[in-house]
Amino acid sequence: MDSDLEIARAAEPMKIEEVAKQLGLASSDLILHGPHIAKVSWDALSSGMTNKKGKLILVTSVNPTPYGEGKTVTTIGLNQGLNHRGHNACCVIREPSLGPVFGIKGGAAGGGFSQVLPMEQINLHFTGDLHAITSAHNLCSAILDNHLHRGNELDIDTNRIFWPRVIDMNDRTLREVSIGLGGPATGVTRSERFDITAASEVMAILSLSKSYADLRERLGRIIVAESNSGSPVTAEDLGAAGSMALLLREAMLPNLVQTLEGNPAFVHCGPFANIAHGNSSIIADELALSRSDYVVTEAGFGAEMGAEKALHIKSLASGISPSCIVLNVTVRSMKLHGGGVAGGGGSRPTKEEIETENVEAVRSGAASNLRRHVKNLATTSIPVVVSINRFHTDTDAEIEAIRSEATKAGAIDIVVFDGFSKGGAGAADLADSVVSACKSHEEGGSPFTPIVDPGMPSKEAILRIGTNVYGADNVDLSPSAASSIEKFEKWGFGSLPVCMAKTQYSFSHDKKVLGAPVGFTLQVREARLNAGAGFIVAVCGSMMTMPGLPSRPAAMDMDMDEDGRLKGVFG
Repeated sequence: MDSDLEIARAAEPMKIEEVAKQLGLASSDLILHGPHIAKVSWDALSSGMTNKKGKLILVTSVNPTPYGEGKTVTTIGLNQGLNHRGHNACCVIREPSLGPVFGIKGGAAGGGFSQVLPMEQINLHFTGDLHAITSAHNLCSAILDNHLHRGNELDIDTNRIFWPRVIDMNDRTLREVSIGLGGPATGVTRSERFDITAASEVMAILSLSKSYADLRERLGRIIVAESNSGSPVTAEDLGAAGSMALLLREAMLPNLVQTLEGNPAFVHCGPFANIAHGNSSIIADELALSRSDYVVTEAGFGAEMGAEKALHIKSLASGISPSCIVLNVTVRSMKLHGGGVAGGGGSRPTKEEIETENVEAVRSGAASNLRRHVKNLATTSIPVVVSINRFHTDTDAEIEAIRSEATKAGAIDIVVFDGFSKGGAGAADLADSVVSACKSHEEGGSPFTPIVDPGMPSKEAILRIGTNVYGADNVDLSPSAASSIEKFEKWGFGSLPVCMAKTQYSFSHDKKVLGAPVGFTLQVREARLNAGAGFIVAVCGSMMTMPGLPSRPAAMDMDMDEDGRLKGVFG
């Protein structure tokens, strides 16, 4: 089979105006970024989202492994499968970050015959949204440090500055730095840290904002520091929020592209799910729902991360809950979680281990990891369909082992997905199952039942997620985390939703613990307040908000030829 890049280059994409027509959008509604990419104008957004008619389908996954489980492939393929069956469907996915593209993933636009196009541009710079977010975030940092240099009228405690700088790259050397060195002319000397742009509160704000007014108000609420008197200092206090909003004016507009089969797809915002809330934008969802019968969106990493946040942060902000959840799983991931291959903690097992049949290991992994994910999701009263993303080395016995365990766990259907190799035709069975699930939910299903109640005190919410979702016996808040939460409560933010920053590889805070661990205490090291986004971040274990590069970054195998064509990129 050809590589993802070769498949993408062999495609003949439609003009983006033709794709837009499928959503009832005219050429005048678009801001073109070349022949195959467009942003939807604010006039079209503000006038066309009054009557929501579509059903939202959330695609999530088991805990990821070094192989890649194909969650984005499933999301894009399901969109193609729904259109293949004659439904008016669209998908909404996150924008790739340059950090993972040049780090370990190499790209995030799907794969095989379930891709979004033009994948080279989507993976590299795209429409500049992440650069706009980086600039807006760092403008606030520059204004903050200039304020300190010019006399510190707000009486900011320089040891209690919460606002970091960001960069859209994995660079571990920037986790802890000193700035302002070199004398008074260079500013106030202080400690600083960098986060990756995908973890920026500005990214979270952009993805959760429903209008320009909402965006501007949220930016103003950002708490950047604490004064010497113990009061919060905001971006509004600094006078930074308005100019930050200007830099995000175009980034607020959803990006329209297409699948390999010419179906509409929005790619907008890209918060990580292990250190941020892990979901694409509300505004893209609302636009798609107003113009499609079915909208497929994905939540990052495993269901205990991205899906939990989709249901308790994003749905709370948007007022929209899914009609169906698709849980993506692979034979090879269950083989790892069942102890049948090496690779705990994200290390890479051998090709022979992956491809050798091991039914008992698959069954063991499905009986633990998959079963817990299904049961967690089923408690929300949203129907769960398990999608088995087939690889060519999977055996019928291994697939049947997953099917058996998923049925016991409470999935309403289990479907084999062949979208990678067959595109929409290979996703048609999954499309049928999802349509049936949405119909049954609409006709007689129970309303969405959150695992974490809205308005629950943050300490209680952390405990609820740790014990009810992760399987911990208890939660241990470090003295620093406990003190921070007490301060947030004093400031009036004690009942915000909680965004857990945790390793994606395990239900626990330890990436080496696979399957479905029990009997552990979840370690919460730090708590951060994202008042503008509207949640508290609980940093668990050794989780870092600035990732590092692997021993051999994907960037080392990338190049371009004399005609500017990419080489060694994106599969």
